[in-house]
Amino acid sequence: MNALSRTRAAARLLRSSPSSVATPAVLRSYASQAQEADPQLADYPRLPWVSRQTLPPKGWWDPQMRRNFGDTYHENEDILGMWGPDAAPLPPNVALRWFSIAVAGFVSFGFLAKYALIADRPAIPREYPFSGLVTELGGLEENQARPESVNE
Repeated sequence: MNALSRTRAAARLLRSSPSSVATPAVLRSYASQAQEADPQLADYPRLPWVSRQTLPPKGWWDPQMRRNFGDTYHENEDILGMWGPDAAPLPPNVALRWFSIAVAGFVSFGFLAKYALIADRPAIPREYPFSGLVTELGGLEENQARPESVNE
């Protein structure tokens, strides 16, 4: 089945009447629609819940929006159109697994850089007598900054 025949089949599916449209077996949880008739839609056709992003890119009258001239808009075109939220290319459990692998890789690289790649210090740090020369420099109270006042 070539791309043109897939495009025509998708276009027929989108233009088909509500009685011949099969309900998709798998709907996103946030996109599940009630099957009862909406009184505000009256006789507007019930189109299948198919994102325009999942349709083949070539063979359309308007290739950017993947739409033919005269196609009926879906009632949720803002979600299912090309400018709606991106359709996930893979299932959530696979995405979570790949994300966990990436995070583990970054964390392990950080530990490797911190503990294995950094050499020890070549010299011993200085040590001063009498608590680091606190008493020789005048103590901690004498080294504090003068408090500022507005009256000066």
